[in-house]
Amino acid sequence: MSATTIVHLLRHGEVHNPDGILYGRLPGFKLSDRGQRQALTVAEAVATHDITHVVASPLQRAQETAAPIAAAHRLDVDTDDRLIEADNQFEGERVAVGDGALRQPKHWPKLVNPFRPSWGEPYVEIAHRMLGAIHRARRAAEGHEALCVSHQLPIWTVRRFLEAKRLWHDPRNRQCSLASLTSLVFEGEELVRIVYSEPAGTTDPKVTGA
Repeated sequence: MSATTIVHLLRHGEVHNPDGILYGRLPGFKLSDRGQRQALTVAEAVATHDITHVVASPLQRAQETAAPIAAAHRLDVDTDDRLIEADNQFEGERVAVGDGALRQPKHWPKLVNPFRPSWGEPYVEIAHRMLGAIHRARRAAEGHEALCVSHQLPIWTVRRFLEAKRLWHDPRNRQCSLASLTSLVFEGEELVRIVYSEPAGTTDPKVTGA
């Protein structure tokens, strides 16, 4: 019989971002107090799970989210660069969904192809690197559970890829709240089910810094 392995994709908790910028891969963005509580809430929610491998994006907010979960299971946090946030040309700017900032002419050259997208890392490349990280985690935790801490866009993109949906989408409709779990259930190497849960509650995908 094939072993059942679950790979949980955990979005990091809320980030301290008083200026409301799109921080992307910028260094120095840590969890807010609320984000730290969210990480602890998830750690409590998965305390009885058979987690044998914890891995995170190299960014500070992901590492901080992973820490209490790894500690609860007496594990070290591994790092996989493929779990990192998507590259984005708007990084460092105040740009939020629906706030009108994209109507500024200086941004128009970045918006010529929303299907790729032209302003950042191609969706298909995000999906492929995330798949590599997922299968590495699956092998590391075969027959048990792995937990991978990543970011909203990479998690949502790879989920759509696995569900055979088009990768371009409306960011306002992402089902990937702060500290949410997108759990991939494998029988052997075959993905048989995707389960979504929000142990720390629902958050608005339109809010910058969320």
